[in-house]
This record gives sequence, structure tokens and C-alpha cells, in this order.
Amino acid sequence: MRRRSAFTLFQLLTVLAILAFGFALFMPGIAKMRMMAARAQGQNNIKQIVLSMHSYADANNGLLPPGVDDNNFSASAKLLPYMEQGNLYNSIKFDKPITDEANAAARKTVIATFLDPRDPIKSVRDDCGATNYLFNDQSFFRNSKTKFPQDFPDGLSNTIAIGATLKGDGSEKAEDVRRQYVLLKKEDLKGVKPDTGASFWKESKNIAGDRCASWMDGRFLQGTFNGKLKLNDERPDVSCGGEGGVSTLRSLNDEIVVGLGDGSSRFVNAKKLSFKTWTYALDPADGMVLGSDW
Repeated sequence: MRRRSAFTLFQLLTVLAILAFGFALFMPGIAKMRMMAARAQGQNNIKQIVLSMHSYADANNGLLPPGVDDNNFSASAKLLPYMEQGNLYNSIKFDKPITDEANAAARKTVIATFLDPRDPIKSVRDDCGATNYLFNDQSFFRNSKTKFPQDFPDGLSNTIAIGATLKGDGSEKAEDVRRQYVLLKKEDLKGVKPDTGASFWKESKNIAGDRCASWMDGRFLQGTFNGKLKLNDERPDVSCGGEGGVSTLRSLNDEIVVGLGDGSSRFVNAKKLSFKTWTYALDPADGMVLGSDW
């Protein structure tokens, strides 16, 4: 009877070693491909949102949605019908506050277009679908009635309408300015400055970790930002009761994607973009020319 040939232990270990080596070489390529896909998806998301703004304006005599209304609904909520989310939009009771039980089911809905895949945190609160995209509050503010293109004299292609940021992680301790911020009272808004949050942060007081908790919420640091801090600033954002404050966009690396008024989207480098150019790009009517770093 013929004996079957078989691997010796040495041969088996050799084959396993070759496979492990090949796998180790292959994995970085897979990781890079996934990173590139996530980057492209994040840029595509923000472009879809900006294009939905144009569709909204076309249907509303040139008006853009308000950044936040009296019931605290966001511009994102008003854009739903123009993002193939008409059924969800129709389920929302806009005549009631966002916190009303009648809006609980809609509020929990997770919308993939509002989530940047590069952010590993997918939700902030169990009762809300989160977002990674905040509107520039120089064009989108409480009960704003901004018009295309009249209210963008600097040019739609020179003005940031929306940008991607990192969500909060729910922590109420001062651990990471990319995730937590300083929450003060509405009455504190008049005196807030770029350095206001530093002392609170140092003492870990008045800390909130709910940035971008709900796409339905249009209040400051939920649906809007103002860019009064430089990109990825080491100082904490400050919200005064959701009515305003100081803030910026934040990322895990130096790349941050923004959507411009003309419907385009692009990445900006937090280290290379000057604060001056950053502020010029946010103001739709300052008459200033963007720097060469743009």
C-alpha cells in the first residue's frame, strides 16, 4: 500500500510563515484603501449637503434654510426632502420643539450622509442620530433668511457654508478639546472671547461632551459653528446656552473637509491654512481676498 505524502512540521511552519509575511505586507495596503475610501465618502457627504442647499433655495425663492428656528430645528432637518429623506421629513412635527416626544422616533434616526466615516465615534446619545457637519453661523443663524447669491458678495466659491468636525464622546471631564467643550449660560455670551474657556478647562468645570449629538438640533455646536478659533485650536470651544460662543472645526489629523457655497467641497490643512484666510473664507461679505494658502 502506497503511503500518502504529507507536510513535515518544518514545511508547515515555513508555509505559515510565508503566509503571515504576505498578510503583513498586504494589511497596510488594505488600511490605506479603507482610509482613502472613508476620506472620499466624507467629502461626498458634505457635497451632497451643499447641493441640497441649492435645491432648497431653488424651491424657496432663493432663500436658504435658517441655521436654527424657534423650536431649535437645524438647517439639516429642513434639507431632508432634498436629500431623498422626504418620508423622514414628513414625520417630523416642526411646530413642536425638537425635544418633544412627538419627534422622538425621527430624532433617533441615523442618517449616513450626516456621518463622517473617519470619525470612529458614531453616536453621542442613544436618543439621537448624530452628525459631523456644522453650518457656518455667519450665513446660517437663528431664523436667518440668507439668499443665494445676493448675500454672498464675496462669491459662493470663496465662502465656507459647512464643515466637518468631530463629535463629542459624552464625557463631562476636560480630556480632549476635540471631543469636549465649555458650556456656559446664555447670559455669558456678551463677554465670551477666544480665551474664555481656558480657565474652565484647566479646572474641568462646565464641561460638556455632546457636540454634534443630534442632526435635528441647530443650536451652536450642535448644528452651527463660527470659526472664531483657528482650525484644531488647542483652546476649547465655548457655547453659551447654544446661542453662540467661540468654536472651530476639529479633526483627528490636519485634514478638514469644508463645503463651499457654490456646491463644491475641498480639504483644507489645519496647519497650513492661516487664521486670517480661515476667517476671510467664513465671512460671505467682508470684501477680502483669500490668501495664497487657500
